[in-house]
Amino acid sequence: MSQARRSSKSTQRQERRGARVRPDQHVNLLAAVIEEQTNRRKPSRTSKHEGPVKALNDGQRRYDAAMRSSDIVFGNGPAGTGKTWLAVQRAAEALNAGVIDKIYVSRPNVEVERSFGFLTGDLKEKFKPYLVPLEEAFHDAFGQAKYEYLVEAEIIVPVPLAFMRGRTLKKAWVIFDEMQNATDTEFKMALTRIGEGAKFIINGDLRQIDRGIASGMARAMNLLGRLPEVSIVEFGREDIVRHGLIQKIVELYEDQHISSYSASEDKEAREGLERFLDATAPRN
Repeated sequence: MSQARRSSKSTQRQERRGARVRPDQHVNLLAAVIEEQTNRRKPSRTSKHEGPVKALNDGQRRYDAAMRSSDIVFGNGPAGTGKTWLAVQRAAEALNAGVIDKIYVSRPNVEVERSFGFLTGDLKEKFKPYLVPLEEAFHDAFGQAKYEYLVEAEIIVPVPLAFMRGRTLKKAWVIFDEMQNATDTEFKMALTRIGEGAKFIINGDLRQIDRGIASGMARAMNLLGRLPEVSIVEFGREDIVRHGLIQKIVELYEDQHISSYSASEDKEAREGLERFLDATAPRN
């Protein structure tokens, strides 16, 4: 059988099966899975938040005032307090007013140096799955279409913390997220990137440090807190503005109370629960 005939039959079989052969298809299964999961989790919001953005409680009001008056702002507190969302809205206002030229978003990831190489695409594409939690805030600020344009135009710039070395960030808002997982060395490197007209917003939760991370956030707050250009805002569980259940969950973990489980007649079960709660309690 001639080569041309075999090729023709192969093409016919692919067409019957509905196969589409494209040279740009993913050859890396891991990258394809991550892309599919990212697209599935994309926020459905397409229009921006209407009306002025207002702080919702005392914690947000202190945070908002700090962002307006300080060059570097630390926001420390539990999930659901609106730290990142409010920072994105204020950064969007500064961009729309022409006060800044860019918005950088960054976060530390162990995977940046260990497994990013396994993913296809450039650095922006590799880092994209880690920005899914921020997309809803940007959609609220700009609407989905404008947000995607700003990312494509590199006006909103996602950059892993490990790749900030050597940059000087001028006339920009830089929003650092999940910074409780940044090391002391990473904090020193990140903080010394600040340039003229830049504002750094550093968010994290010192109660949520990932296992194996020697966090540098507390030391950075202690060192920089004495500078007049720096503000530190502490959020508590009373500042949580998301689903009410989040506040209850935070209270249970922070209080470490056995609560109604203590009523159990099973001594072994009580002791096991106490060991679990003690093991998961934050260490100072």
